[in-house]
Amino acid sequence: MLELRKMNLLDIKEQWEYVTALPKDENGLTNPYEGITFEEYETTVLPELMMHENPVGMPEWFVPETYYYLWDGEVLVGEYRIRHYLTEALKVGAGHIGYSIKKEFRGRGYGTKGLAMVLDIAREIVPENEIYLRVLKNNIPSFKAITNNGAYIVDEDETHYLMRVKK
Repeated sequence: MLELRKMNLLDIKEQWEYVTALPKDENGLTNPYEGITFEEYETTVLPELMMHENPVGMPEWFVPETYYYLWDGEVLVGEYRIRHYLTEALKVGAGHIGYSIKKEFRGRGYGTKGLAMVLDIAREIVPENEIYLRVLKNNIPSFKAITNNGAYIVDEDETHYLMRVKK
């Protein structure tokens, strides 16, 4: 059974394994934590990322962000990030949601199903009338997952489609 779990201390080992195995940049999702030690994740990274949901003392440009993990039973298969609102730069950039699915679980519908679940959460969080997403033009599986969830293209540049989903 599929379940979204907010980043937490109970699943720390699985979250660390996921984050540290994710490349620094894969299909536009950045990850500065590739290869860090468990101790670094536990003492520095996890507390910082959990604080991003309700930030204190962050720069004015910082946007609150919540991390969720997609689980199929007891197996962590994907990560989703929701930005609570957008700056002007994020409206033409990364948008509200970023996500990834473990390579060994791709092509099984997890992207589409997980995105549907996270869109339900985002609809309650984001103040904008639509949820903004961006996808690389050459990332056909992600494009399909996004369109399967009702998104449509509003603009494009050389490498990306800018897409929206109605709330």
